[in-house]
Amino acid sequence: MEAALMRFATSGYHSTKISDIVADLGVAQGTFYWYFSSKEAIAIEIVQQGREQLLEVIGQGYRKGTGTVQDMVLASEALLIELFRFAQNNRYLMGMLLDGTAFSETVRKEIADTSAAMENAFLRNIERAIELGMLPETIDAKLRAALLMSLIEGIISRWLFQKQGTDNNPLSSYPLEKLAAETARFEFFGLLGI
Repeated sequence: MEAALMRFATSGYHSTKISDIVADLGVAQGTFYWYFSSKEAIAIEIVQQGREQLLEVIGQGYRKGTGTVQDMVLASEALLIELFRFAQNNRYLMGMLLDGTAFSETVRKEIADTSAAMENAFLRNIERAIELGMLPETIDAKLRAALLMSLIEGIISRWLFQKQGTDNNPLSSYPLEKLAAETARFEFFGLLGI
């Protein structure tokens, strides 16, 4: 799966052949078919496994008890550190998930399902904070989850995939811990950064 993912990232999904994947591994083509029925099947498996891992990271933010606003900010920062670390360590997967347009329709649906599942995980975290009285009941939790998901996708896209070291990408010069801390503060306090 790692070899296929690397090939998809470097050569493109449609240009990648199963023979390319197995040649990279030095195994016979029949070995591939022992595990996967097609190139699309391996791409779907890559996305599904990535989804499980991402949801596990986001699930760490599910509140078990109440806390202060500062506690929420620190918990969000810890979650974002893990999420950004996962993105950094799984760059090819994140590229596939963030720009899944160059795949088959079935794979694109899996990618869209992954994005929706991540947003729903953030929604559950927000709803739990409302349930515990840590956030006001009056907020639109679905909208906040969508905004949070968009913010995180944008940060990861710019941080990992825009040209590094230029004025056009100031995010590339920051360590992931700083990005996580600033994102968490922005999440709770907006531009005022109180």
